[in-house]
Amino acid sequence: MNETFGFLIDMDGVLYRGPELLPGAGEFVRQLRHRDIPFRFLTNNSQRTRRDVVAKLSRMGIDVEEQHVFTSAMATARFLAQQKPDGTAFVIGEGGLLTALHQNGYAVVDHDPDYVVVGEGRTFNLELVETATRMIHGGAMLIATNLDPNCPTQNGGVRPGCGAMVAMLELATGVKAFSVGKPSPVMMRAARKELGLATDETIMIGDTMETDILGGVQLGFHTVLVLSGGTRREDLVRYAYRPETVVANLAEYGEMLARHDWHPPHLADESRDLVAV
Repeated sequence: MNETFGFLIDMDGVLYRGPELLPGAGEFVRQLRHRDIPFRFLTNNSQRTRRDVVAKLSRMGIDVEEQHVFTSAMATARFLAQQKPDGTAFVIGEGGLLTALHQNGYAVVDHDPDYVVVGEGRTFNLELVETATRMIHGGAMLIATNLDPNCPTQNGGVRPGCGAMVAMLELATGVKAFSVGKPSPVMMRAARKELGLATDETIMIGDTMETDILGGVQLGFHTVLVLSGGTRREDLVRYAYRPETVVANLAEYGEMLARHDWHPPHLADESRDLVAV
């Protein structure tokens, strides 16, 4: 029996909600590091750099390094560098996306770009929309870091997400955006490769059926849904796909792993007993 495994872990709704750390999150990460279990934090938020994310987690009491963070901005920049090395982009987004593009050899321009790249941010306005529309009509390709319709704010509310902004450009131009973030296999596969693991050795932990769990199911990862974010147990009947495991939060999942000497239950062929929907 192959006992090699590692985790891809969503952040908002799994590790924290707003400014509050969720139950069991800190101890779960400490156990992963103590036991040298490979993991990456996955986020569709393209605003922050790796360093920014590490600093935020540190303030919450979670000690990780930049290598443990994988953002949609990173996935987007790497994808574009593979598609068209040394290309150019007009960017609607913030520091995390700009930094990732520069690190992957891209120039950010305001005239005749190869791509119009859209991420989250508060800089979105009609002037940018008009400029981007003109560029797309002129032949620039439309790229979205993700298609999340909204994203949470620090005070517990929501604001329009990247998907809402991209939808305006799609309607204005008649061009469909290519999205790189979760649940796209582009980001999910790249994150799995960062772990250095095979598909069946990878476990996706998330709180959102439409991104985390869908992406994991489509790529053949093992999947764990935590109910500490935006999904309720009664919501699961609406979906044609299911997570392997459903838990209240990382505290409960950590206890489950501890009962198996910190090995996922599916390695003992017990995963079918863990979902009661």
